[in-house]
Amino acid sequence: MKHLVKLGVVCLARTTFDYKAAEKLYENITENLKKTENAEIIAIPGLVIEPEDAHAAALKLAGNDIDGLVIISGTFHLGHLALELEKILHKPILLWGLPELEYNGGKIRLNSVCGVNLNASNLYKSGVRNYHVNVGSSIDNDWVDALRIAAALRNAHIGLLGYRAKGFFNLGVYDLNVYSKMGLLIDHYELTEVWNREVPEEALSARLRQLKEIFETDELSNEQIIRVAELSVKLNSFMDDNKLSAAAIRCWPEFAAEFGISPCAAMSVLQSEGRIIACEGDIEGAISMLAHSAAGAETPYLFDFSQVDFSEDSALLWHCGVAPCNLWDGRCSRSLSTYFAGGKGVTADFVLKDGNISVVRFDSAGTEYRIFITTGKVIPMEKELKGTYMKTRFEKPVKDVLQTVVDNGIAHHASVVYGDFIRPFEIFAKIMKWKIIR
Repeated sequence: MKHLVKLGVVCLARTTFDYKAAEKLYENITENLKKTENAEIIAIPGLVIEPEDAHAAALKLAGNDIDGLVIISGTFHLGHLALELEKILHKPILLWGLPELEYNGGKIRLNSVCGVNLNASNLYKSGVRNYHVNVGSSIDNDWVDALRIAAALRNAHIGLLGYRAKGFFNLGVYDLNVYSKMGLLIDHYELTEVWNREVPEEALSARLRQLKEIFETDELSNEQIIRVAELSVKLNSFMDDNKLSAAAIRCWPEFAAEFGISPCAAMSVLQSEGRIIACEGDIEGAISMLAHSAAGAETPYLFDFSQVDFSEDSALLWHCGVAPCNLWDGRCSRSLSTYFAGGKGVTADFVLKDGNISVVRFDSAGTEYRIFITTGKVIPMEKELKGTYMKTRFEKPVKDVLQTVVDNGIAHHASVVYGDFIRPFEIFAKIMKWKIIR
């Protein structure tokens, strides 16, 4: 489900135009907005015509803690109005222009688009650049989804379990920079806080049955299967009890050495159930996955940009075995194996399903954030490797994609989902004044 978003809505007008028609259009728009998925609509009744009306509307919306402000130019209007609203609210703005009505006696009736132009110019020249423009009879849902991303991150609570993986300096973050840029809080926990949790017998039995229904487990010992089931229960309850929106785990080397298995297989199962869990202590990977989920993408996961084939123009998006098990291609065997960490790896092994994909990485360089985005199409392949993987052809030649990644120092993990989830991130980046790398 998409993340909840709260939208304030106003309609501006001037009585020298057909404000009665604009008022009727506004009533219809507010009724339709109420049908927006997982959105709370706080609409100011009637038209905002005078600066005093705009000031009163802003004060009312300020008390509702909105995520974004929809300013509809019902007709052309005074330039004061949008500025009075922004002066108090300081929220991302959608400037919405309505299609012109049929002329009535040779007179333009709404002149709505000119009102949008006026507002955009006033805001821009006053230094306010977090606005987006929409002209049409319905709201731009990509803008709404961009607000969902911001709201999800602002309200998120991420747990760092252990630390980043050894040597992965590029995955480290400065916690207060993350808070400054996104309002997101990170808490640190020791791995033992997960390992030492109690496991109710009923929950363990349910997870054991689940593992044997999903995976072929012939390669594992009974003790390893039990360990995967135990860890699934422990991680799940740990995230519940600590109210974590997402977790980033130092998954090696301590897990295999001290707990007895790596967490990959348990992560595969939990991610298929909607948990956001990042490998190798990758906080920004977890943030990328949260952002995908907020926009409505299902079961995001992190991959390594692992192999490239310039002649075939493809890349292998691989990881050691953590992809959500519900993304299996339905053709190959879906198994658990112990191919690394001296037989203690315990990873999921399968090829991911076909389809169109979107990729995103929230990535910091110093104190600045940028967003890497791209799209691609999965190429069917046989199961040839351990781990979880897909072969992909990108929107641009793979050589260019790789060059873009390395030239900009983008980290070696990114979040991938099925479907088209690009435009909301472009709008989000504009709102945040972040660079898009594509």
